[in-house]
Amino acid sequence: MRVLFITGEYPPMQGGVGDYTREIAHGLAAHGAEVRVLTSQLATTNYQLPITNRQFSIRPIIAKWNWSSLRVISNYVRDFAPDIVNIQYQTGAYAMHPAINFLPRMLRFPFFPSFPKFVVTFHDLRIPYLFPKAGPLREWVTRELARSCHAVIATNAEDYSKLSPFNLRLLTCIPIGSNIPTIEPQDYRRSEWRAQLGVSDGELLLCHFGFVNARKGCDTLVRALAMLPNAKLLMMGGQTGASDPTNVAQLAQLQSLIAELGLTERVRWTGYTPPEVVTANFRAADLCVLPYREGASYQHGTLMAALAHAMPIVTTASPPTPLPPPPSPGTKFSSRRGGRGTEGEGGEVTLSDSHNCLLVSPDDPHALAQAIQRAAGSPELRARLSRGACDLAQHFTWYKIVQQYLELFNHLTI
Repeated sequence: MRVLFITGEYPPMQGGVGDYTREIAHGLAAHGAEVRVLTSQLATTNYQLPITNRQFSIRPIIAKWNWSSLRVISNYVRDFAPDIVNIQYQTGAYAMHPAINFLPRMLRFPFFPSFPKFVVTFHDLRIPYLFPKAGPLREWVTRELARSCHAVIATNAEDYSKLSPFNLRLLTCIPIGSNIPTIEPQDYRRSEWRAQLGVSDGELLLCHFGFVNARKGCDTLVRALAMLPNAKLLMMGGQTGASDPTNVAQLAQLQSLIAELGLTERVRWTGYTPPEVVTANFRAADLCVLPYREGASYQHGTLMAALAHAMPIVTTASPPTPLPPPPSPGTKFSSRRGGRGTEGEGGEVTLSDSHNCLLVSPDDPHALAQAIQRAAGSPELRARLSRGACDLAQHFTWYKIVQQYLELFNHLTI
């Protein structure tokens, strides 16, 4: 099977979609697929990684995501002749430009040989920018991409529910996993690592992971920190990422708030670090606090990383939308079927308050501070949350995710 991934970002560019694409490409290549990744010129690694005697190749050839990029892509598709073209879609990664949304329709013209099967993976349903007051036309562009593909993958239950009314040929839900492998540093000593971070004995160390953007609720976290005099905050990871230019303004506003509240000495920024340093920082922290403004969702790679590291997590509640239940083994794909394996009562995988996380309302610094104090004062509660996070993370391993991609791609190419 030949598989071409198209993604607006790819390592070393910073962003969860690029990391996700890398993991899926690795997994498919390990199963014998011939895999190539077509992406931005900013992803200048341009390496070939042999896996099980196969080539997994990166092609960073797109100078700019606009209408001219469609010709570059179509020429490459013609030369490679893939069986599957999988668009990893997050509109910010394509510079908010709608050109990529029309790729499947454009390549259906009769003169195009060996038309591949198109699959789109929606990492979120943010609509692209067209022109001022474009209104409903922007949403139509997103529907156009979904309807023109042979299969649509939602990465979370919320987007699955939004896509269901589109009358798609095949809709399934395959989640994301943690983009950060758990790698223990050599000779790691937690007390020494905390001391290097400036944390004294008896101080509470909170951590937050991921870019600063409007959806993360970092301002709520900072305001809660101001209510916790014996706590420090470790802001882990790159600050703004490569895809969303509005993150720069959000970071500036957050840093201004930190200074205004007199918290500059209590907040430390790690910047982008290798996985073993991320793991060490998680291990050094007492709690991971992720106050998403729209509530916690399985679409957040930062949440997945915290779960994979078995962190006691304080996060925000959202309307319950459990992942769609899985089919029985061997069940064929059909339209609008959920494809994510789950367990538990009713076949659901959910965030459960006081079991695998503590849940509070979004945009409520007082409630967030109270939940942090509750967990900080109870080692037993933190241990229970850690065990629950570890158990929940087992549903989102890359092995299981890749198996679902294989099942879908094999179904489409039969």
